[in-house]
Amino acid sequence: MPLHTADALILRTYKLGESDRIVVFLTRDRGKKRGVARGARRPRSAFQGALEPLTEVRVAYFEWERRELVALNYAESCRSPLGLGCEDALGHVGYFAELLDEWAQEADADERLYRLGASMLEALEAGAPVEPLARYFEYWLLRLQGVYPESQERLSADAAAFLTAARTVAPRQLGTVSVAPAALEELARVHRAAIAMQLEKTLKSDRVLRDLHRQA
Repeated sequence: MPLHTADALILRTYKLGESDRIVVFLTRDRGKKRGVARGARRPRSAFQGALEPLTEVRVAYFEWERRELVALNYAESCRSPLGLGCEDALGHVGYFAELLDEWAQEADADERLYRLGASMLEALEAGAPVEPLARYFEYWLLRLQGVYPESQERLSADAAAFLTAARTVAPRQLGTVSVAPAALEELARVHRAAIAMQLEKTLKSDRVLRDLHRQA
């Protein structure tokens, strides 16, 4: 029953029993894991504040051979989205985490996915504009998986220019990239269609974001 420690991103949680949680998290070096956080729903839980989506944590967990679930020993928050405040930013945190959860493979290490997710939280903390950041994230996620649509050749000049910048600019610096709202809307349509085709479903967080935008 070895104890592992790792840098990780929290992807999602759900209730287990009266006081526990199942936690899905993406480690930097051991891929996606699912584990039980005992007592995580209690008011004075040691996990308090560390299990929100896209929180970057230092975790320790016990793992057994031939068991699907690990046992979380602790999760210490290193960087949290809780201080972002903006409803749109918090909605996108859930969107990024859900996409990572859909694409990350169980126990299959992919440090590129981890770094992409961590860079989103860093960029939001730095005040990067949310819509360009979302299009950046979608572009790189699809590209890393080798499924970016061939339709990029038929994009408008403004949309293509944004993708060119996305290949060289760090996420936290997206505020320096000039892009028209119409180009971002165009990319959102292209990316949404590509993601839905690959996953064969519409993400819950995507529907939430579109509802928020309609109400704005």
